Amino acid sequence: MQAITRTEFDFPGQSNKYIGKVRDVYSIGEEYLVMIVSDRISAFDVVLPKGIPYKGQVLNQIASKCLDDTSDIVPNWKIASPDPMVTVGHKCNPMPVEMIVRNYLTGSSWRTYKGGARAICGVPIPEGMREHERFAMPILTPTTKAEQGAHDEDITREEIISSGLISETDYIKMEEYSLALFERGSKLAAERGLILVDTKYEFGKKGDQIYLIDEIHTPDSSRYFYTDTYQELFDKGLPQRQLSKEFVREWLMENGFQGKEGESVPAMTDDIVSSISDRYIELFEKITGSAFIKAPYDKDIYERIETNVKNMLARL
Repeated sequence: MQAITRTEFDFPGQSNKYIGKVRDVYSIGEEYLVMIVSDRISAFDVVLPKGIPYKGQVLNQIASKCLDDTSDIVPNWKIASPDPMVTVGHKCNPMPVEMIVRNYLTGSSWRTYKGGARAICGVPIPEGMREHERFAMPILTPTTKAEQGAHDEDITREEIISSGLISETDYIKMEEYSLALFERGSKLAAERGLILVDTKYEFGKKGDQIYLIDEIHTPDSSRYFYTDTYQELFDKGLPQRQLSKEFVREWLMENGFQGKEGESVPAMTDDIVSSISDRYIELFEKITGSAFIKAPYDKDIYERIETNVKNMLARL
């Protein structure tokens, strides 16, 4: 099966096209965006050489549902999802910072802590914490948004405001939105037997209005633990059962790749690609509580996407 790793469309009113790590984003004038979530997969800020069938559909449909589930908290960019791999929405000017909310010391934060750091993005972390331990309350650890191929950099709240990167008024609002979104996401995850461990939110502005943009609460942007085994595994000092893209990072690290100069991406066999695809489908079904319905992968898939998008644009 051929994954969808690149699109080349020319939509009515199209004014620009941006190729991200995973998404192909088409600007329609200055008002709208068409975001096609490809099957590309990235880790350690590197796009891997093979796509993962159905990954784009999984991410787009999880994000679409989660945007709908949180639209009462903050306005978001989504107008409609006219195709399993596509969302159409408002074009916003992105804020140059990603808001990362963490409720557990795990992943990159644990690696930083184990290396001796006792603060992340200016937020103090207590001595004596263990891997996967819960914080007293969720913490915000913002990062700069890097260009493709570069690494995001940690930054403190004070640096963001003092440098004028984002105004204090807007940043405070983004903090409020991020924590409220995380609380909602945690509640919805708990209903599915999951713990929302950490996640990232991105915001933009259209006029004076702040919008939530991009994806939210997907396995690419978030990490989940299973509620029923968390405490036992933590008490025994064992790895947590996770729902996230962390399993891809772990496979890469086990094979000597962390995105550093001179390292090569390990061979992605058909079995590896198939297993990653299966894991993404599992993530969809666990996070949403719905069965995943595979959209057809055939020679007409590009025609399907183009037709669905054009029909949507004609209604705007």
